[in-house]
Amino acid sequence: METTRGPVEEMAMTEETAADLPIIDAHQHFWDLDKNYYPWLCDPEPIPFRYGDYSALKRNYLPPDYRRDIGPNRVVGTVHMEAEWDRADPVAETRWLEGVAARHGLPSALIGHAEPDRADIADVLAGHARSPLMRGIRHKPAAAARPRDAVRGARGSMDDPRWRAGYALLERHGFSYDLQTPWWHLDAAAELAADFPAIPVIVNHTGLPADRSAEALAGWRAALETAAARPNVALKISGLGLPGRPWTVAANGPVIRDAIAIFGTDRCLFASNYPVDRLAAPFTTIFDGFRAAVSDLPLAEQRKLFHDNAVRIYRL
Repeated sequence: METTRGPVEEMAMTEETAADLPIIDAHQHFWDLDKNYYPWLCDPEPIPFRYGDYSALKRNYLPPDYRRDIGPNRVVGTVHMEAEWDRADPVAETRWLEGVAARHGLPSALIGHAEPDRADIADVLAGHARSPLMRGIRHKPAAAARPRDAVRGARGSMDDPRWRAGYALLERHGFSYDLQTPWWHLDAAAELAADFPAIPVIVNHTGLPADRSAEALAGWRAALETAAARPNVALKISGLGLPGRPWTVAANGPVIRDAIAIFGTDRCLFASNYPVDRLAAPFTTIFDGFRAAVSDLPLAEQRKLFHDNAVRIYRL
């Protein structure tokens, strides 16, 4: 006689299977403050920071620390995002991380830093490209602090001809571009992606929807729709912590689901932003929250978000 599972048992099995999905953490950082210079972490004067006081981050963070933080989560690889290393020599971070990966088995791939409008951008990109772990660069172009202050064409922005000339060199190395900018600049990002269709763009931290008012979220959704219209743009769902508020599915689930509805499950990927987002929540809280937010999706779609898209986009 066939045994029928009750709804509680069925849910438990689904949750157990979902929890066992492999994870590529597509945005994490390591640093050794005893050996290397990161101005924002090493200098006594703090910088303005979206999570407020970040003094708890001013200590070494290396693969053994990360492995403790991930707990039971099945992380099978990571993409290291440049960590605001000394801008005088961004390629030195890549050389250091190659040694970290050789010793610890992490990270699995690297995103380096490069300013497209610097005079030696060609040399910087060539230096990064010497590493077999390198996949692309991140740069934070000039941005306004508020939507009403956003203008097009500012020096150092995605519209700046000199910036764009350096950006064009990414294609020479097969590099992607990790873009961190507030959502009110995603119109410029969409035009950039259209003008350089061979360069994949990965928007960081969900487009930074820090203001959760109805008006701001409507603007954020419209901006994501503009960017999503370009097929070479993907969205990294991460960095959703809010200062002074706990990381909860109630607060972040609607943002996660709206982002996926706009970009689709083929162009979204989950990431921890650890250890920075430790200021917002434990690793397990964040990834359990991601799982809960997409628990209604088929497991194959969930696997894309947690693993497969990162493998494809970052060529792992």
